Amino acid sequence: MKILVLGAGAVGLPVAARLSRVAGVYAVCRSSHAEIIRKNGFRLTGLWGDHTVRFSCGQEPPDQDWDYIFITAKSIDTREVCRLYADTIGGREVVSLQNGIGNEEIISAYTDSVIGGMIITGFEWQGAGAVHVTVEGGVMKLGRFPKGPDPAVTGLVSLVREAGIPVEESPDIRSELWAKTMYNSALNPVGALMGVAYGRLISVHTWDVIRCIIREAFAVAIAEGASFPWKTAEEYLSHLRGVQIPATADHRSSMLQDLERGRKTEIGFLNGAIVERGALHGIPTPCNRCITDLIRFREENTEGSDVR
Repeated sequence: MKILVLGAGAVGLPVAARLSRVAGVYAVCRSSHAEIIRKNGFRLTGLWGDHTVRFSCGQEPPDQDWDYIFITAKSIDTREVCRLYADTIGGREVVSLQNGIGNEEIISAYTDSVIGGMIITGFEWQGAGAVHVTVEGGVMKLGRFPKGPDPAVTGLVSLVREAGIPVEESPDIRSELWAKTMYNSALNPVGALMGVAYGRLISVHTWDVIRCIIREAFAVAIAEGASFPWKTAEEYLSHLRGVQIPATADHRSSMLQDLERGRKTEIGFLNGAIVERGALHGIPTPCNRCITDLIRFREENTEGSDVR
């Protein structure tokens, strides 16, 4: 198998490292990471083990017949990644392993074969060419977008599992993506605005905000055709508080890490997407709009350095 990872950063590089055990992998990443990885290998620590892994990487992919192409870039960069690598993507099996709502639709303009991916694992930079896996909130889910069984997905799931990543095939990946978006829209921006890890967000002072975000997001997701194991927003909130937050309590959100580095966040694909989709269905989303505006303000007024 030949695997290409485009936009390989804090998510893509660890995934590339694991997949390199069982397939030929090439990761397209920033030059600062590529130089370190080529010289010293990629340093992976934390829940996925402590390893130094060597795999091929650079800023331009070689011209090969790729079996699967992963896009792991920030959601704000999806369209640009697809535009830059349109000839490489065209006609291939392309896997979106990203946050939020809308990435698969963007990718589908460049290929008819889109696989959605959902991963609730915490990754934190430890400097160039080094990532620490902090938490794991569940298994990776992969599925043909928007839904349905598929032999190509089944083969990919087997490959990912062989690489040592917990994974399951999903017959309804669109609903899985909405479920993760609810989780992310509640914890990612609130954790970023408060500057704390997820476990601190069960405070009474933040939980009412999270409850409001989830009630709106749940209504929009149902209107979009998502199907959940939770019948109501209140049932999901119980799952969030009792299961998901404890499993990821020590994680500092990727949005917080972006703000600390002076980078744009994925708010437009999370709470911003809930606002946009809500408007299409006539569902008011004032809490999500407020959170989106607050993060936009922080983006405009935060200075930092970008280690990616």
